[in-house]
Amino acid sequence: MRIDRPADVPVVWGVNMTKEAPPLDIELEDLPPELRWREWMGRIEAVIFASASPVPRADLARVVGQGASVDMLIEDIQAELAGRPYELVAIADGWLMRTRVRFADAIRTAADVNEQLVDLNEFEVAVLASIAYHQPLTRDGLKDIFGKDISRDLVARLRAQELITTGPRSPRAGAPYTYVTTQKFLVVFGLESLRDLPDREGLQDAGLAS
Repeated sequence: MRIDRPADVPVVWGVNMTKEAPPLDIELEDLPPELRWREWMGRIEAVIFASASPVPRADLARVVGQGASVDMLIEDIQAELAGRPYELVAIADGWLMRTRVRFADAIRTAADVNEQLVDLNEFEVAVLASIAYHQPLTRDGLKDIFGKDISRDLVARLRAQELITTGPRSPRAGAPYTYVTTQKFLVVFGLESLRDLPDREGLQDAGLAS
């Protein structure tokens, strides 16, 4: 006589998949205040460390108690990392862990890692800077800035590297697409927001904007 396993109990070696993981204890009321704070710091640092993109405050708040200040926890983590080769920085409405700039040469030498996360020539940087400062901007708008047509291939390369994306349609005749910068643009250039863009006059002097 054949006896089948119940349909609601899947076969997984050594694991009963019907058993759900217990919910995360965020309040940690069984711990004394100091240990509770240290545990919250560890959770926030671990979440940020494991993420390749900036982690918003709302996501971090999900792993700590309701009365805990995410900003104060971040400040304490940053203080502890003061002497480390990596730092916790605010970028694009979230937090990201990254190596300190002064170690860039060592990292590049040991691991053959390009200092920048993107591969752009000087003119592409100039086009990207123009979009950053004048967004939302159409290709016609770029033509007005540079005095010549900006090829679709160049725009496509910036999009392929996820530095720009399409924005709202322009109110001009034909309603052409505009282009805006992305969160990756902020991450690559170490900006918390577009308000942190360098002074435009400095870029003009360097020939990277007009």
